[in-house]
Amino acid sequence: MKKLLILGLAIVFLTSCNQKKRYTQQSAEIDSYKKAIEAYEKQNWEELATYYADSAKIQMNVTKESAQTIAQNIAQNKEDAMLFLSWRFDPKSVEYEMVVTDKGETWVNFWGYWEGTLKANNKKYVTPVHLTAKFIDGKIVREDGYWDNSKLMMDLQKLPAPAPTETTLAN
Repeated sequence: MKKLLILGLAIVFLTSCNQKKRYTQQSAEIDSYKKAIEAYEKQNWEELATYYADSAKIQMNVTKESAQTIAQNIAQNKEDAMLFLSWRFDPKSVEYEMVVTDKGETWVNFWGYWEGTLKANNKKYVTPVHLTAKFIDGKIVREDGYWDNSKLMMDLQKLPAPAPTETTLAN
């Protein structure tokens, strides 16, 4: 009876050690996502693309029907970057966590305050952001982002229209 009890406890112990954590704040996926966020902040677009699968779908404040590819997302980020003197996430505000869903999917969640200074008015904007990225085989295959940029958009609408260039006058 004693041997059976010890054997049973050993089986329980061994099987519990093999289970993957369902929630953690330390993982290879989190390390990868930190590097992707850093590449975004530094506007290192080539490096940023290396963290995404070629087929990745990126949904920043849109539904899946309007999802972008990583190439489209980088093109949009390059266009946005021209409007700002600088941007970054406030390091004091940043939090990461990884969860494994009941379906076995691996997601990394990110929260942070995005800070950017607009060139046109030299005004600093601080926006709370939530990102979540699904990983398969170490690559981001889907990324969703949620934030409210209405203050920035309202200020952009108030700015005077840029003066026409020779190119626009020729058309």
